Amino acid sequence: MSFADVVAPASPIGPEDKQHDEGCLERAGSDANNVPQLTAEQEKKLWRKVDLRLMPILSLMYLVAFLDRANIGNAKLDGLITQLNLTGNRYNIALTMFFIPYCVCEPASNLALKAFRPSRWLPGINLLWGIVMTLMSLVKTYPQLVGVRACLGIAEAGLFPGVVYYLTLWYPRYMLQYRVGLFFGAATIAGAFSGLLAFGIGYMGGTAGLEGWSWIFLLEGLATVVVAILAFFVLVDFPDTAKFLTPEERAFLIWRKRYDNSSVGEEEKFAVKYIWAAFADWQVWCHIFIYFSVVTPLYGITLFLPFGYSTSISQLLTVPPYATATMILFVFAYYSDKLKMRSPFILAGLVMCLIGFSINISTAPNGVKYFGTFFIVIGSYAAFPGVVSWLGNNLSGQYKRGVGMALHIGIGNFSGAIAANIYRSEDSPRFLLGHGVELMFVGIGFIFLPIVVFLYKRINAQRDATERLALEKGEKVQYSDQELRELGDRAPDFRYAL
Repeated sequence: MSFADVVAPASPIGPEDKQHDEGCLERAGSDANNVPQLTAEQEKKLWRKVDLRLMPILSLMYLVAFLDRANIGNAKLDGLITQLNLTGNRYNIALTMFFIPYCVCEPASNLALKAFRPSRWLPGINLLWGIVMTLMSLVKTYPQLVGVRACLGIAEAGLFPGVVYYLTLWYPRYMLQYRVGLFFGAATIAGAFSGLLAFGIGYMGGTAGLEGWSWIFLLEGLATVVVAILAFFVLVDFPDTAKFLTPEERAFLIWRKRYDNSSVGEEEKFAVKYIWAAFADWQVWCHIFIYFSVVTPLYGITLFLPFGYSTSISQLLTVPPYATATMILFVFAYYSDKLKMRSPFILAGLVMCLIGFSINISTAPNGVKYFGTFFIVIGSYAAFPGVVSWLGNNLSGQYKRGVGMALHIGIGNFSGAIAANIYRSEDSPRFLLGHGVELMFVGIGFIFLPIVVFLYKRINAQRDATERLALEKGEKVQYSDQELRELGDRAPDFRYAL
């Protein structure tokens, strides 16, 4: 597939106006006759019912996942370095060994989710990494720490891409970012909560012969196991099998999602060509660079947050930035869905990261640098749900979207391995290398974000123009419904979200 093919209009037929989503629903009239008609208030109640069933347990699962992934930063402040003799770059290697298997295993995870069912796959891997986290409290040497961190990366790999893909199967595309925001907001809460939790657990050092850092791993691992057991009983699979919904509610949700971005519905059957289509799609690879630009700062600030204060004070100082970021994240997500725009909010996040890292790379005093960390945490965390939602909105076909999003997140998360190795102890207190690399990635975002928006606008405009020309000539649709479904986001009636 050439680049020219990508930017050319898919066919001479397209929707009549820019109200594409509404138009698709109207043109699904034959199926709509068999679907219960809900008032706006009834539909609102239905989505609230779905939210209450899905979002609390998913958010709780991600909260413990993020706690388990990032608590090594708190453990570092509580004696891990000296107890395991993590001299030189050993600590950075231990961090890296989480991300390598984590990223390698992510691309295949969404296929596993479809094969094993979400209600079994997601709680199953949750239980697995909870056990690994608990066992991490028993490590006594550096090689043991590296090995357990690698196992943790394997176990956690399927959660984030799996949940985001799972949400795309339930929610229309302009309801997605707020739900991803609710889910990912658990990570920002975890960032604040982990500091408080580690501060309290640290006082257990010496109890039962375990150091404070061991108690952090042990108690947070056991909490994860409890959440996993709960998830086995609460999590459901897909709208068509959700027993907590009435048959009428299931029918409406299936219809609402199926005709969300297409007049003929979305392709749901598996074929190898959809996997290759995801690998060959230009937008997946461009979005990976945008992902890098937001997630590298996110991981960098999560794993380190170097304030230059005592351990207890540093633990507590992590709380305010994450608490503030949680609120801004929800504001971004709400208005992004309301305005049906993704890129402006991602751009705002990049600007905040630029400001924050510029402050931290300077010679400003610690208090000013702490103020700069607010910009970094808010910018990276608030922009991130938009990054993953944007690509999810613009990939059509369940399997193409599943593989494309897993590639996006899997490759993009190698930024965590980068972030784990650019903040070296010998660079303290300015961390010129770390902050400089972070600024480079933010700059990459400023390059690729407008490129992607330009290409999306160009393709949408070309499809609008060819549609108008076809209407003027009285031409008829050239594809069957099945052919349109197989084309997915390259179909003439698909419009890319901006």
